[in-house]
Amino acid sequence: MIIKAFLKAITKNHMAELQILENNSLVKTVKLTNDIVIGKSADTHIQLDRRNISRQHCKVYQQQGYWYVEDMGSRNGTWLNNYRLEKPQQLFEGHQIVLGDFHIIFKANAPVVTATPKKVTTKAVAAVNAPKAITPKRPAVRIPIKLKQAIHARLLEDKELKTIANDDDEALRAKTLEVISTLVNATRLPAKVAPEELIKIIMDEALGLGPLEEFLEDESVTEVMVNNWDTIYVERAGKITLSDSQFTDNVQLLNIIRRILAPIGRRIDESSPLVDARLKDGSRVNAIIPPLALNGPTVTIRKFAKDPFTVEDLIRFGSMTREIAELLKVAVKFRQNILISGGTGTGKTTLLNVISSFIPNGERIVTIEDAAELRLSQEHVVRLESRPANIEGEGSIPIRRLVMNSLRMRPDRIVVGECRGGEALDMLQAMNTGHDGSLSTLHANSPRDALARLETLVLMAGMELPALSIRQQIASAVNLFVQISRFQDGTRCITNISEITGMEGEVVSMAEIFTFINEGFDSNGKIRGYLAPTGTVPKFIHKLREAHIPVDMSLYTEKTR
Repeated sequence: MIIKAFLKAITKNHMAELQILENNSLVKTVKLTNDIVIGKSADTHIQLDRRNISRQHCKVYQQQGYWYVEDMGSRNGTWLNNYRLEKPQQLFEGHQIVLGDFHIIFKANAPVVTATPKKVTTKAVAAVNAPKAITPKRPAVRIPIKLKQAIHARLLEDKELKTIANDDDEALRAKTLEVISTLVNATRLPAKVAPEELIKIIMDEALGLGPLEEFLEDESVTEVMVNNWDTIYVERAGKITLSDSQFTDNVQLLNIIRRILAPIGRRIDESSPLVDARLKDGSRVNAIIPPLALNGPTVTIRKFAKDPFTVEDLIRFGSMTREIAELLKVAVKFRQNILISGGTGTGKTTLLNVISSFIPNGERIVTIEDAAELRLSQEHVVRLESRPANIEGEGSIPIRRLVMNSLRMRPDRIVVGECRGGEALDMLQAMNTGHDGSLSTLHANSPRDALARLETLVLMAGMELPALSIRQQIASAVNLFVQISRFQDGTRCITNISEITGMEGEVVSMAEIFTFINEGFDSNGKIRGYLAPTGTVPKFIHKLREAHIPVDMSLYTEKTR
């Protein structure tokens, strides 16, 4: 109590300051003399221009001589010392406000100043003098499993928690937090284990998704792979690494899987030991349990960005150049049928979402997917999602049936998330019957492989069509193949753009418009190369020129780096 009173006295009698850190590097120190708003918008007092920062993320304000922090309805939340803010909290010396990758340290004993705080932007990092000494980030501490198990067992014995109605989430969460805090404070903890850290972990395991919570909140993580209760791998920037996190045991992991499935009415047990599902944010989940999974329950989560990537993002990542983006924009606008091909995890769906954004706003678009991942910004969009069979093996609505149904919905464009089977035939027929400008993806390692795979998928429709008839359908329906690849360093980029030019005998002819020139790796192990034109001009570009529509022909004769 004496220490707390001392901290309050410091906070009340002196002006304060905020030390803004990004990735443990000091960006700026801001004196607090007035209330301030922090966010991505240019009209905030402190502008943090990053994807995971909301336009107006949080505010720091003074009330009765004390400083407080309050979240302003941000998308990713405002965190204070490992807790997500639900209501305004008073700030004390050394408190850390966490916004995305930024750690903002509150200092209460700064000298009094009278100047109005200046606007700070992340672009000013280079102008900051040599950074001051910063306390290094404390390494993650693995909580002893027996300690977590003991607190869990005592939590389950609490009688007051059992009296709270199941549908009263707010009351349940508040009471659970109170009970866990009491139990943790009454427990003798190892020296390196912080009470607030343990409380958050137990809360995540009791009401959330346990160790998965931190990875779902971390926007740098694109995939989570749980091989067993004590083995969790994550993918960041195309690289897979083993994390320090783990579940308590396989029982807890199985309970987390069932917690994921419960809101969407799915189940998993020995009679139905594998399932595909998705989280509220659209992340795709695959789970498989014994007896099929020999080492225990296994979970794979494919995450998707809360804010969908835009064409500017892909240009910044090096996945495409601005010239290529312009070519694809023209192709979509003038209703070319485009198939995106690539291997698993190359970014086909992300590229499809970006290309779909080029569709004019006035057109009616129908999207069809196994798991709803596409997020189009146009106004006139109808989203359809397939449905697997129930536990009795009935009620399945496959992609092919949805494609056939979409033809009766008066679509201008049909966007199929991925062609994996007989729906490829219906997609080709739609492209040939007035629904030009449609888009889809499929698995293939090159444009020529994509042609062969498309032919195989059509055969999976069960109709005994001759090979020549299938190839003629493909040649008349598909205009462009866009190949995307992932390299050893994790980089994803477009490596080929090819056009179907017709038939030569019984073979579908294809012309490469752009191809990736690989220049090896740099000293940091990053791929070097560029997408170069082959000199071939797409047929639809010639048609645009004949219609006196301006076209930059230098794109097809000069290098685009």
